[in-house]
Amino acid sequence: MFRNVLLSLLLSVLLYHEHANAQKKKETLLSEKVTQMMEWASKRSVIRMNGDKFRRFVKAPPRNYSVVIMFTALQPQRQCGVCRQADEEFQVLANSWRYSSAFTNKVFFASVDFDEGSDVFQMLNMNSAPTFLHFPSKGKPRRSDTYELQVKGFAAEQLARWVADRTDVQIRVIRPPNYAGPLLLGFLLAVIGGLAYLRRHNLEFLFNKNVWAFSALCFVLIMTSGQMWNHIRGPPYAHKNPSTGQVSYIHGSSQAQFVAETHIILLFNAAVTMGIVLLCEAATSDLDIGKRKIMCIAGIGLVMLFFSWLLSIFRAKYHGYPYSFLMS
Repeated sequence: MFRNVLLSLLLSVLLYHEHANAQKKKETLLSEKVTQMMEWASKRSVIRMNGDKFRRFVKAPPRNYSVVIMFTALQPQRQCGVCRQADEEFQVLANSWRYSSAFTNKVFFASVDFDEGSDVFQMLNMNSAPTFLHFPSKGKPRRSDTYELQVKGFAAEQLARWVADRTDVQIRVIRPPNYAGPLLLGFLLAVIGGLAYLRRHNLEFLFNKNVWAFSALCFVLIMTSGQMWNHIRGPPYAHKNPSTGQVSYIHGSSQAQFVAETHIILLFNAAVTMGIVLLCEAATSDLDIGKRKIMCIAGIGLVMLFFSWLLSIFRAKYHGYPYSFLMS
Protein backbone atom coordinates (compact mmCIF):
# COMPACT_ATOMS: atom_id res chain seq x y z
CA MET A 1 0.00 0.00 0.00
CA PHE A 2 2.73 2.40 0.99
CA ARG A 3 4.65 1.44 -2.15
CA ASN A 4 1.63 2.30 -4.38
CA VAL A 5 1.22 5.66 -2.70
CA LEU A 6 4.90 6.38 -3.11
CA LEU A 7 4.83 5.41 -6.79
CA SER A 8 1.75 7.57 -7.39
CA LEU A 9 3.41 10.50 -5.69
CA LEU A 10 6.60 10.00 -7.67
CA LEU A 11 4.64 9.77 -10.92
CA SER A 12 2.76 12.98 -10.07
CA VAL A 13 6.02 14.79 -9.38
CA LEU A 14 7.48 13.58 -12.67
CA LEU A 15 4.38 14.62 -14.64
CA TYR A 16 4.34 18.03 -12.99
CA HIS A 17 8.02 18.48 -13.70
CA GLU A 18 7.48 17.44 -17.33
CA HIS A 19 4.55 19.81 -17.68
CA ALA A 20 6.55 22.63 -16.11
CA ASN A 21 9.43 22.00 -18.51
CA ALA A 22 7.06 21.94 -21.49
CA GLN A 23 5.43 25.16 -20.34
CA LYS A 24 8.82 26.79 -19.86
CA LYS A 25 9.94 25.70 -23.35
CA LYS A 26 6.69 27.07 -24.77
CA GLU A 27 7.17 30.42 -23.05
CA THR A 28 10.81 30.55 -24.17
CA LEU A 29 9.85 29.79 -27.78
CA LEU A 30 7.08 32.40 -27.69
CA SER A 31 9.46 34.98 -26.26
CA GLU A 32 11.99 34.25 -29.02
CA LYS A 33 9.33 34.58 -31.70
CA VAL A 34 8.01 37.89 -30.33
CA THR A 35 11.56 39.23 -29.98
CA GLN A 36 12.37 38.28 -33.57
CA MET A 37 9.15 39.83 -34.90
CA MET A 38 9.84 43.05 -32.97
CA GLU A 39 13.36 43.15 -34.37
CA TRP A 40 12.09 42.78 -37.93
CA ALA A 41 9.35 45.37 -37.35
CA SER A 42 11.95 47.85 -36.07
CA LYS A 43 13.71 47.63 -39.44
CA ARG A 44 10.68 47.39 -41.74
CA SER A 45 7.10 48.27 -40.88
CA VAL A 46 5.95 45.51 -43.25
CA ILE A 47 7.83 42.28 -42.56
CA ARG A 48 8.70 40.36 -45.72
CA MET A 49 7.99 36.67 -45.34
CA ASN A 50 8.73 33.56 -47.36
CA GLY A 51 7.35 30.07 -46.84
CA ASP A 52 9.65 29.17 -43.93
CA LYS A 53 8.99 32.39 -42.01
CA PHE A 54 5.26 32.08 -42.59
CA ARG A 55 5.10 28.54 -41.27
CA ARG A 56 7.29 29.30 -38.25
CA PHE A 57 6.00 32.70 -37.14
CA VAL A 58 2.38 32.64 -38.35
CA LYS A 59 1.10 29.07 -38.65
CA ALA A 60 3.07 27.28 -35.94
CA PRO A 61 2.10 27.70 -32.25
CA PRO A 62 2.68 29.25 -29.80
CA ARG A 63 1.64 32.75 -30.85
CA ASN A 64 0.04 35.53 -28.79
CA TYR A 65 0.10 38.18 -31.52
CA SER A 66 -2.02 38.82 -34.61
CA VAL A 67 -0.50 39.12 -38.08
CA VAL A 68 -2.07 41.04 -40.95
CA ILE A 69 -0.59 39.78 -44.21
CA MET A 70 -0.84 41.16 -47.72
CA PHE A 71 -0.40 38.45 -50.34
CA THR A 72 0.87 40.16 -53.45
CA ALA A 73 2.82 39.86 -56.73
CA LEU A 74 5.12 42.85 -57.07
CA GLN A 75 7.64 41.51 -59.57
CA PRO A 76 7.54 43.36 -62.94
CA GLN A 77 6.92 40.18 -64.90
CA ARG A 78 3.63 39.69 -63.02
CA GLN A 79 2.33 43.00 -64.43
CA CYS A 80 0.13 43.60 -61.39
CA GLY A 81 -0.33 47.37 -61.28
CA VAL A 82 -2.99 47.18 -58.59
CA CYS A 83 -0.54 45.26 -56.37
CA ARG A 84 1.79 48.25 -56.30
CA GLN A 85 -1.05 50.62 -55.47
CA ALA A 86 -2.25 48.34 -52.68
CA ASP A 87 1.31 47.96 -51.40
CA GLU A 88 1.67 51.73 -51.07
CA GLU A 89 -1.51 51.95 -48.98
CA PHE A 90 -0.46 48.95 -46.88
CA GLN A 91 2.89 50.63 -46.20
CA VAL A 92 1.07 53.80 -45.08
CA LEU A 93 -1.04 51.76 -42.65
CA ALA A 94 1.93 49.79 -41.28
CA ASN A 95 4.04 52.95 -40.83
CA SER A 96 1.15 54.66 -39.05
CA TRP A 97 1.05 51.78 -36.57
CA ARG A 98 4.80 51.28 -36.24
CA TYR A 99 5.56 54.93 -35.44
CA SER A 100 2.54 55.61 -33.23
CA SER A 101 2.81 55.95 -29.46
CA ALA A 102 0.37 53.04 -29.05
CA PHE A 103 2.62 50.55 -30.89
CA THR A 104 2.81 47.15 -29.18
CA ASN A 105 3.57 43.56 -30.12
CA LYS A 106 -0.14 42.79 -30.34
CA VAL A 107 -0.30 43.23 -34.13
CA PHE A 108 2.34 42.87 -36.85
CA PHE A 109 2.06 43.65 -40.56
CA ALA A 110 3.70 41.39 -43.13
CA SER A 111 3.67 40.59 -46.83
CA VAL A 112 4.17 37.45 -48.88
CA ASP A 113 5.16 37.89 -52.52
CA PHE A 114 4.13 35.18 -54.94
CA ASP A 115 7.67 34.82 -56.29
CA GLU A 116 9.11 34.45 -52.78
CA GLY A 117 6.38 32.32 -51.23
CA SER A 118 4.45 30.49 -53.92
CA ASP A 119 4.21 27.52 -51.56
CA VAL A 120 2.21 29.71 -49.15
CA PHE A 121 -0.23 30.60 -51.95
CA GLN A 122 -0.66 26.88 -52.68
CA MET A 123 -1.06 26.08 -48.98
CA LEU A 124 -3.91 28.60 -48.68
CA ASN A 125 -5.45 27.75 -52.09
CA MET A 126 -5.02 31.37 -53.11
CA ASN A 127 -5.14 32.30 -56.80
CA SER A 128 -5.49 36.09 -56.80
CA ALA A 129 -3.49 39.07 -55.62
CA PRO A 130 -3.51 41.37 -53.80
CA THR A 131 -5.31 39.69 -50.89
CA PHE A 132 -5.34 40.75 -47.24
CA LEU A 133 -5.71 38.14 -44.48
CA HIS A 134 -5.77 38.47 -40.71
CA PHE A 135 -4.30 35.62 -38.68
CA PRO A 136 -5.65 35.98 -35.12
CA SER A 137 -3.57 35.28 -32.04
CA LYS A 138 -5.85 32.39 -31.14
CA GLY A 139 -7.65 29.97 -33.41
CA LYS A 140 -7.86 29.77 -37.18
CA PRO A 141 -8.83 32.65 -39.49
CA ARG A 142 -12.54 33.04 -40.07
CA ARG A 143 -14.34 34.27 -43.16
CA SER A 144 -14.38 37.82 -41.76
CA ASP A 145 -10.58 37.67 -41.45
CA THR A 146 -10.38 37.97 -45.25
CA TYR A 147 -10.59 41.60 -46.34
CA GLU A 148 -13.24 42.36 -48.99
CA LEU A 149 -10.91 44.21 -51.32
CA GLN A 150 -13.24 44.54 -54.29
CA VAL A 151 -16.01 45.97 -52.12
CA LYS A 152 -14.09 48.29 -49.78
CA GLY A 153 -11.02 49.15 -51.84
CA PHE A 154 -7.48 49.21 -50.49
CA ALA A 155 -7.29 52.72 -49.02
CA ALA A 156 -5.28 52.74 -45.77
CA GLU A 157 -8.25 54.20 -43.88
CA GLN A 158 -10.50 51.34 -44.95
CA LEU A 159 -7.85 48.79 -44.01
CA ALA A 160 -7.44 50.47 -40.61
CA ARG A 161 -11.18 50.08 -39.90
CA TRP A 162 -11.00 46.40 -40.82
CA VAL A 163 -7.94 45.85 -38.59
CA ALA A 164 -9.71 47.62 -35.71
CA ASP A 165 -12.73 45.35 -36.18
CA ARG A 166 -10.60 42.19 -36.14
CA THR A 167 -8.04 43.09 -33.45
CA ASP A 168 -9.50 45.98 -31.41
CA VAL A 169 -6.37 47.96 -32.29
CA GLN A 170 -7.18 51.50 -33.36
CA ILE A 171 -4.73 52.90 -35.91
CA ARG A 172 -4.76 56.57 -36.82
CA VAL A 173 -3.61 56.73 -40.43
CA ILE A 174 -1.00 59.41 -40.99
CA ARG A 175 -0.05 60.06 -44.59
CA PRO A 176 3.13 61.80 -45.70
CA PRO A 177 2.44 65.35 -46.90
CA ASN A 178 1.42 65.59 -50.55
CA TYR A 179 1.88 69.01 -52.08
CA ALA A 180 0.85 68.02 -55.61
CA GLY A 181 -2.82 68.96 -55.08
CA PRO A 182 -2.24 72.46 -53.64
CA LEU A 183 0.46 73.19 -56.21
CA LEU A 184 -1.79 72.10 -59.08
CA LEU A 185 -4.68 74.18 -57.73
CA GLY A 186 -2.40 77.20 -57.32
CA PHE A 187 -1.10 76.77 -60.88
CA LEU A 188 -4.65 76.50 -62.24
CA LEU A 189 -5.75 79.63 -60.38
CA ALA A 190 -2.65 81.45 -61.63
CA VAL A 191 -3.43 80.48 -65.23
CA ILE A 192 -7.06 81.58 -64.91
CA GLY A 193 -5.99 84.83 -63.24
CA GLY A 194 -3.39 85.45 -65.93
CA LEU A 195 -5.89 84.89 -68.75
CA ALA A 196 -8.41 87.16 -67.06
CA TYR A 197 -5.74 89.85 -66.66
CA LEU A 198 -4.64 89.61 -70.30
CA ARG A 199 -8.26 89.95 -71.41
CA ARG A 200 -9.26 92.44 -68.75
CA HIS A 201 -10.61 94.80 -71.41
CA ASN A 202 -12.73 92.07 -73.02
CA LEU A 203 -14.35 89.75 -70.47
CA GLU A 204 -17.34 88.83 -72.57
CA PHE A 205 -16.26 85.17 -72.52
CA LEU A 206 -17.26 85.08 -68.85
CA PHE A 207 -20.84 85.69 -69.93
CA ASN A 208 -20.78 83.13 -72.74
CA LYS A 209 -23.51 80.58 -72.06
CA ASN A 210 -21.70 77.87 -74.05
CA VAL A 211 -18.63 78.11 -71.80
CA TRP A 212 -20.71 77.77 -68.65
CA ALA A 213 -22.86 75.03 -70.17
CA PHE A 214 -19.77 73.02 -71.14
CA SER A 215 -18.22 73.49 -67.68
CA ALA A 216 -21.43 72.42 -65.94
CA LEU A 217 -21.78 69.43 -68.25
CA CYS A 218 -18.22 68.27 -67.49
CA PHE A 219 -18.88 68.57 -63.74
CA VAL A 220 -22.12 66.58 -64.01
CA LEU A 221 -20.48 63.83 -66.08
CA ILE A 222 -17.62 63.50 -63.59
CA MET A 223 -19.96 63.28 -60.60
CA THR A 224 -22.41 60.84 -62.18
CA SER A 225 -19.65 58.48 -63.36
CA GLY A 226 -18.63 57.63 -59.77
CA GLN A 227 -15.47 59.68 -59.29
CA MET A 228 -16.50 60.74 -55.78
CA TRP A 229 -17.02 57.09 -54.80
CA ASN A 230 -13.49 56.36 -56.03
CA HIS A 231 -12.12 59.22 -53.96
CA ILE A 232 -13.82 57.93 -50.79
CA ARG A 233 -13.31 54.19 -51.21
CA GLY A 234 -10.02 54.08 -53.12
CA PRO A 235 -10.80 51.05 -55.35
CA PRO A 236 -8.18 49.47 -57.63
CA TYR A 237 -7.93 50.64 -61.24
CA ALA A 238 -8.67 47.15 -62.54
CA HIS A 239 -8.29 43.53 -61.44
CA LYS A 240 -5.90 41.03 -62.98
CA ASN A 241 -6.15 37.35 -62.18
CA PRO A 242 -2.53 36.18 -61.66
CA SER A 243 -3.44 32.63 -62.65
CA THR A 244 -5.12 33.35 -66.00
CA GLY A 245 -3.75 36.83 -66.67
CA GLN A 246 -7.26 38.06 -67.49
CA VAL A 247 -7.88 41.73 -66.68
CA SER A 248 -11.34 42.87 -65.54
CA TYR A 249 -12.27 46.52 -66.01
CA ILE A 250 -15.90 46.14 -64.93
CA HIS A 251 -16.65 44.90 -61.42
CA GLY A 252 -19.11 42.01 -61.35
CA SER A 253 -21.00 43.30 -58.30
CA SER A 254 -23.41 46.21 -57.87
CA GLN A 255 -21.74 47.02 -54.54
CA ALA A 256 -18.35 48.01 -55.95
CA GLN A 257 -16.56 49.38 -59.01
CA PHE A 258 -13.11 49.82 -60.51
CA VAL A 259 -11.54 53.16 -61.45
CA ALA A 260 -11.39 52.04 -65.08
CA GLU A 261 -15.11 51.36 -64.91
CA THR A 262 -15.86 54.97 -63.98
CA HIS A 263 -13.78 56.16 -66.92
CA ILE A 264 -15.74 53.89 -69.26
CA ILE A 265 -19.07 55.11 -67.85
CA LEU A 266 -17.89 58.72 -68.17
CA LEU A 267 -17.09 58.24 -71.87
CA PHE A 268 -20.37 56.43 -72.56
CA ASN A 269 -22.41 59.15 -70.81
CA ALA A 270 -20.49 61.80 -72.72
CA ALA A 271 -21.28 60.03 -76.02
CA VAL A 272 -25.00 59.83 -75.18
CA THR A 273 -24.94 63.53 -74.23
CA MET A 274 -23.22 64.39 -77.49
CA GLY A 275 -25.94 62.51 -79.36
CA ILE A 276 -28.67 64.50 -77.58
CA VAL A 277 -26.85 67.76 -78.36
CA LEU A 278 -26.62 66.81 -82.04
CA LEU A 279 -30.35 66.02 -82.14
CA CYS A 280 -31.18 69.37 -80.54
CA GLU A 281 -28.92 71.21 -82.99
CA ALA A 282 -30.42 69.34 -85.92
CA ALA A 283 -33.89 70.45 -84.86
CA THR A 284 -33.11 74.12 -84.12
CA SER A 285 -30.13 75.19 -86.24
CA ASP A 286 -30.33 77.18 -89.49
CA LEU A 287 -28.03 74.87 -91.44
CA ASP A 288 -29.10 73.36 -94.74
CA ILE A 289 -31.28 70.29 -94.65
CA GLY A 290 -28.51 67.89 -95.72
CA LYS A 291 -26.22 68.75 -92.78
CA ARG A 292 -29.16 68.64 -90.39
CA LYS A 293 -30.02 65.11 -91.58
CA ILE A 294 -26.42 63.99 -91.02
CA MET A 295 -26.47 65.51 -87.51
CA CYS A 296 -29.77 63.79 -86.79
CA ILE A 297 -28.55 60.36 -87.96
CA ALA A 298 -25.27 60.75 -86.04
CA GLY A 299 -27.14 61.80 -82.89
CA ILE A 300 -29.55 58.87 -83.07
CA GLY A 301 -26.66 56.47 -83.67
CA LEU A 302 -24.67 57.77 -80.68
CA VAL A 303 -27.65 57.63 -78.33
CA MET A 304 -28.76 54.14 -79.39
CA LEU A 305 -25.29 52.56 -79.43
CA PHE A 306 -23.86 53.96 -76.20
CA PHE A 307 -27.14 53.73 -74.27
CA SER A 308 -27.25 50.05 -75.24
CA TRP A 309 -23.70 49.58 -73.92
CA LEU A 310 -24.59 51.38 -70.68
CA LEU A 311 -27.60 49.13 -70.24
CA SER A 312 -25.52 46.01 -70.87
CA ILE A 313 -23.05 47.06 -68.15
CA PHE A 314 -25.98 47.67 -65.81
CA ARG A 315 -27.32 44.17 -66.56
CA ALA A 316 -23.87 42.65 -65.90
CA LYS A 317 -23.67 44.29 -62.47
CA TYR A 318 -27.30 43.93 -61.41
CA HIS A 319 -27.83 40.24 -62.07
CA GLY A 320 -31.38 39.39 -63.02
CA TYR A 321 -32.22 42.78 -64.53
CA PRO A 322 -34.70 41.82 -67.30
CA TYR A 323 -34.37 44.62 -69.85
CA SER A 324 -31.88 45.13 -72.67
CA PHE A 325 -31.54 47.20 -75.83
CA LEU A 326 -29.78 46.15 -79.05
CA MET A 327 -27.31 43.95 -77.17
CA SER A 328 -27.50 41.74 -74.07
